[in-house]
Amino acid sequence: MDEELLGGSGGSKSKISQMCTRISQSYQSLLDKTVPWKKVRWVFAILLILGFMGRIILAQGWYIVTYALGIYHLNLFIAFLTPKIDPAMDFDAEDNGPELPTRANEEFKPFIRRLPEFKFWYSVTKSTTIAVFCTFFECFNIPVFWPILVMYFLTLFCITMKRQIRHMIKYKYLPFTHGKPKYHTAETGEIQDI
Repeated sequence: MDEELLGGSGGSKSKISQMCTRISQSYQSLLDKTVPWKKVRWVFAILLILGFMGRIILAQGWYIVTYALGIYHLNLFIAFLTPKIDPAMDFDAEDNGPELPTRANEEFKPFIRRLPEFKFWYSVTKSTTIAVFCTFFECFNIPVFWPILVMYFLTLFCITMKRQIRHMIKYKYLPFTHGKPKYHTAETGEIQDI
C-alpha cells in the first residue's frame, strides 16, 4: 500500500515536471521566434518603459522602484557597450580568444559584447515587467524626496558614461556598427562591415 502511495505521488510529480518542461519549452520557442525582429522587440520594450513611466507619473509614487530600475538599466547598458574581453584587464592576450586591434596593421578582430543585444533586450523587458508588477503593491511605495533620486541618477549616469567613453577612446573601439567603414570583397563584390 505504501508503494502505491509513493508511486502515485511520484507519478504526479512526474506530470508536474513534464508540464513545467512543456511550458519552459514553449516559452523558449516563443523567445527564439522573436530573435530576428530586433526593431519590433525594442519598440515593445520602449512602449513598456513608457507605460511604466506613465503609471509612475499618474500614481505619484513608487519612485524607489523607478530609481532601482534606472540603475539596473544603466548597468545593462554599460555591459552592452563593453567588450567581452576588456583590454584594460587583458594582461595575457594569448589564448583568450578574439581581441581588439591595438595597431592599424593588425588583423581585424570582431567586437564581441559582454552583454549581447538579445540578452540586453530580454533583461530590460523582464526588469521593466517586474517593476510594473511592483507598482501594484503598496509595500514598495516607500516615501522619498524624488528630486534627489533624479539628481543622483543623472550624476551617476554622467560619471559612468564619461568613464565608458574614455575607455572606448583609450582602447580605440566602437561598439556600434553604424559609421564604421565598409569594404568590398574581391571575389564577390559584397559589402562587409568591419
